[in-house]
Amino acid sequence: MTLMMLLEFMVFGSWFATFGLVLATNGLADIIGLAYSLAAVAAIVSPMFLGAIADRFLASQKALGIAHILGGLVMLSLPLVVTAGSGAVALGLIFAYMIFFQPTLGLTNSIAFRHLGENQKLFPYIRVFGTLGWVIAGLGVGALGLSASVNLFYVTAGASIALGLYAFTLPSTPAPAKGVRFSIGDLVGAKAFTLLRYRNFAVLMICALLTAISLGVYNAWASPFLGALGIENVAGVLAIGQAGEVLFIVTIPLVLKYVGMKWALLAGMVMWGVRFALFIVAADGQTWVAILAIALQGICVDFFLVLAAMYIGRVAPVQFSAQAQSMLILVISGFGQFFGSLLSGWVFANTVAANPDAGPTAWTPMWLIPIVSAILTAIIWTVFFRYNRKEPLTILGTDEEAPARDSAVAH
Repeated sequence: MTLMMLLEFMVFGSWFATFGLVLATNGLADIIGLAYSLAAVAAIVSPMFLGAIADRFLASQKALGIAHILGGLVMLSLPLVVTAGSGAVALGLIFAYMIFFQPTLGLTNSIAFRHLGENQKLFPYIRVFGTLGWVIAGLGVGALGLSASVNLFYVTAGASIALGLYAFTLPSTPAPAKGVRFSIGDLVGAKAFTLLRYRNFAVLMICALLTAISLGVYNAWASPFLGALGIENVAGVLAIGQAGEVLFIVTIPLVLKYVGMKWALLAGMVMWGVRFALFIVAADGQTWVAILAIALQGICVDFFLVLAAMYIGRVAPVQFSAQAQSMLILVISGFGQFFGSLLSGWVFANTVAANPDAGPTAWTPMWLIPIVSAILTAIIWTVFFRYNRKEPLTILGTDEEAPARDSAVAH
């Protein structure tokens, strides 16, 4: 499980963090927002579908392997296309790649939770290897001078194919709902939506959507912004954030014990607004403040993405656990990042691109998007998520066993 997580996020971290910088360096800055938006659309289209397949027909480790091998083959085509300045073709290839990659984020979580069984508290210690994988990829790309180079796509392709082959050696994770009659609703993971009947789960999805808007802005524009500040080793600096994740992720069991799920998740959500406020300060020549904002990645990701995955791992019935994890990816990497990337791309075109001589301060209007989103999230979460830290997380039963248990779910 640990090597699976390590390789999964080595693949992701090798290109996604500085993809915007690569496009800008090759004269394709005008498609950055659209590229990340298409990546989000892929997250909307593919995870629920593949999650349903993994739940019903295909062992999860095989689905993981097939997706990564096909994605790696697509990634091999990107360097020549981007170098040639073919924006439309590049967008098509990125969309195709993310169709294969996005579902794997939910699949790795599902595989890990299935084999942990009653030891789900150990998940953070497995997930930390994913963070290490991202750090290794970022430092490697930066050390090789590939932060803005199309050659980083070759690194991603090699890592993706390697993980695809390795996936077939993972412990068997058979389809949990194998033999159960298939329905059209399974194509979109409809059963996972039954969890939305529970107020706490619904509030989590709403707040995840709002927080993912900030994530979409960060993923698309953090690397170009650091480049605008004059930072050269952008991939290396971004890796500082993942190193922070390593430090914070191992604290999760203690934080859950002494702080509780509600306030730990709130910290992760609100901190996204704080880091963009620091970006505004950094634009006034305070480069070190931007690095501090990057370092907050540990709280932003560990206390949001990881805890949300743990929550779903505990409340989702095993019969459609892959669909439930995919639903989280759908909301975060799909709808949330789509809105964040699309909106920030429009703001970029009308501010930074329209005033190329204005310098880093021209980015301020774009940073206001995640700040407002964080404020709104904090209000919704604090008011509507009912919490009693003394009550344990409760695993939801079948549809027939699902009367009102909001007060016991994920407290």
